[in-house]
Amino acid sequence: MLIANKIELRPTPEQADYLNRACGSRRHCDNQLLHYFSQDGVKWSKAAAYPYYIQVLRVQFSWYAEVSSRVTRNAIDDLDNAFKHFFRRVKAKANKPGYPRFKKKDLHDSFALRESGKCDVDGRTLRIEKLKTRIKMRQGLRFTGQTKQVTISKRAGRFYASILVDTDEYNPHAPEHASVGVDLGIKDLATLSTGEVIPANQRLKKHLKYLKRRQRNLSRKVKGSRRSAKAKLSVARLHQRISHQRKAVLHELSDKLTRTYQVITLEDLNVSGMIKNHCLARAIADAGFGELRRQIEYKAAWRGVTVIFANRFYPSSKTCHACGKIHDMPLNQRTMACDCGHVMDRDLNAAKNLDRYGLDRLDALRPDVKRTQESGKTGSPARVLTA
Repeated sequence: MLIANKIELRPTPEQADYLNRACGSRRHCDNQLLHYFSQDGVKWSKAAAYPYYIQVLRVQFSWYAEVSSRVTRNAIDDLDNAFKHFFRRVKAKANKPGYPRFKKKDLHDSFALRESGKCDVDGRTLRIEKLKTRIKMRQGLRFTGQTKQVTISKRAGRFYASILVDTDEYNPHAPEHASVGVDLGIKDLATLSTGEVIPANQRLKKHLKYLKRRQRNLSRKVKGSRRSAKAKLSVARLHQRISHQRKAVLHELSDKLTRTYQVITLEDLNVSGMIKNHCLARAIADAGFGELRRQIEYKAAWRGVTVIFANRFYPSSKTCHACGKIHDMPLNQRTMACDCGHVMDRDLNAAKNLDRYGLDRLDALRPDVKRTQESGKTGSPARVLTA
């Protein structure tokens, strides 16, 4: 099984200089290719990009040879992937197909070595081609195996390595419990149908005072000066810390859900539409609903868990869990009090309705065993369902 290990690097000044040059070479090559194939009458083709790279770019920019040739060569694969996604969205008649963009310095800088012979890991050190010394890593690999590729990225002045290994050590931990409904919110990050409540994860709100202070300090500096660069790095590192703290909580929650339950039911939230509410935009973005959904989906695929997304117009909060009657439930009303005598917290009631919805949906989609045997076909259960 292929698993990525993302680890912070501790390079020496000489090693950091090499990594910076590698990131710059890859960025420059990508921009040169995009500029050439964006001209009138020149159509993108991976077969045409390779000769242009060899005969023109590597001759004109001889400093490409200071780093591994695969650093700049892999820019062709990355750009080809970007164009494939662009053409796919154009064919689907998307409003914004997203034409590939030019890369900027210090913004998502990275490069990849996708050949196992170009890099290897020994304990807590990493070797990459054309770098004479091994780079120290902050920790060892969590999963050991054959190293397939490494992607080195730079974020807020620090370097990270995402090392892809082929391992047999991964244990998916099959879930023990049947199902759960999860209601996401701002007051509480998540309420489970079991009654468990995950507190809100407002990391940006907690650090907002310090962030404002550092941004004011940056605004007073002369643009282009060393002090401006230092202040800018300080702001970037605080943003990175907030992001890491938010993702740590989301990883913990998604890992717990996919390890524990065989069926997980969530709402298909329109996060982009919710953020348009200026009163709640910051809190919604800080909660990270989209990132949590992404993590649950890929971890569920690892462990064979079924994830069901209820229709975004399904009235989970307005429906009484006991009798099924639908009520008007404004946001300031936090308790469901039905005429049938059912009284329950609004979020817990919604989570229980989602759990029931998911089980009903799963039963409806299960193949009829008798008909399957008669037709000679075998049905396969869906893993991710949007109902």
